[in-house]
Amino acid sequence: MPDKDPDNCRQLDEPARSVCEGDTGGDGGGGGGGVGGGDGITDGASGHVKDLANYLIKKIEELVAPNDAWAPEKADSGLYEPFLWLGQHLAISIFVCVVVVCALTAWQGAPRLRQIGASTGWALVAVAGMASVPGAVMLLNEAVSAAFTAAFDSNTETLFGAIREDLESGADSGNPLAILLIISALVVGLAFASLVFMTRQLGILAFVCMAPLVLASLARGGDTSAVRAWAGRLLGLMFAPFALLLVAPFVKFAQGSLVVDTVLLVAADALMLRMIFHGVPYIGPRVAGAARSLVESRTDHPLARAVVRTGAPAVYERETVPRGPRTVDTPGRAAWHDGGVLLGAYGVQHRQRPGRLTTTSAIAQAGHDAVRRAQITQARREAQAAASRSASNRRGTGGPTPAPAPNGPVPPSAPQGGPGTAPSPRPAPSPRPPRPRRSNNP
Repeated sequence: MPDKDPDNCRQLDEPARSVCEGDTGGDGGGGGGGVGGGDGITDGASGHVKDLANYLIKKIEELVAPNDAWAPEKADSGLYEPFLWLGQHLAISIFVCVVVVCALTAWQGAPRLRQIGASTGWALVAVAGMASVPGAVMLLNEAVSAAFTAAFDSNTETLFGAIREDLESGADSGNPLAILLIISALVVGLAFASLVFMTRQLGILAFVCMAPLVLASLARGGDTSAVRAWAGRLLGLMFAPFALLLVAPFVKFAQGSLVVDTVLLVAADALMLRMIFHGVPYIGPRVAGAARSLVESRTDHPLARAVVRTGAPAVYERETVPRGPRTVDTPGRAAWHDGGVLLGAYGVQHRQRPGRLTTTSAIAQAGHDAVRRAQITQARREAQAAASRSASNRRGTGGPTPAPAPNGPVPPSAPQGGPGTAPSPRPAPSPRPPRPRRSNNP
């Protein structure tokens, strides 16, 4: 065979380049029957597996906490500028309306003047905030990405650092089954990371573009309810990657074993699934329930079912009011509630929906509670039967009532007179005379 051309190998990407440049044959000067002086097929395969694991870990980190966000970096970008223009003009129009209303009711004096001053100050704050939101979001995203990368690459106390260390010097680093398990878990984690990436990026873009409309509500006099709801959702999306840090305290107990690292990685995936899905209520419960139903319909393995039940617990979707600790808002209800908060910040009354569960959730709740109701009914019947048996036993062992003495007092239950005499009836109460009716005539 002709010798390998190093120029052709350099044109390939890793890890194919390492395979091309590596020595797959035996000793160049030896015979055909001996084993060459290379590392061998097992060591070579483990090296490529380590490269693949490091590549997957790097991609997961880049997807979970990317350095760049799908959001405008400056206020004059083509995507953000129309929203900024609309928000500024809306804030000015709200301020003008407040001034007109205060002028029409100027006879109230100082309260209306204070309202004008508050509206002026909040309008300036809103307009200044509109221009600073894109840059603040970009800086916060870079800070979150840098903190996430530093936290997971600082030492072996983190999950990914422990996996890298255990691939090199773990107790089961040469076990093919353990390596297969950790690679499979990393592939699953990469799929979850892709889902997290899409959810976070699209959510951040939507909330940044909504910023001028939400901040314009401040010009009405400082109503911050809509701003708090908007900021809470945005910050929840920004800091979602740090959910993986919740498994960091358990990494110390798992050092040296790739199998335990796999279990922790699956647990981190389930935790990320739960926090991402339920932190974004518009798509959360339905997608989580669909993923759980898909897994449960395809496998009967108890461990897989336990993982998906932990990541996507059974919940009931509500239309308006809560019915228990396992109820979540439907997508329509969540959008309706957020719209009501925004309209309320602008002073518009929002109609409330009647309180009820959705049809699917009501059926599921009735089926879930049927067993419990049957158990409660059976327990009540058994308690009533035991109480009636104990009462009959007390009556049976009590004996006959002793006869009274001739000159003694007659018990109240005995009739007055002889044993064959019927008790005298009680006299009927005399009827009251009718009250005279008052006359309105003088």
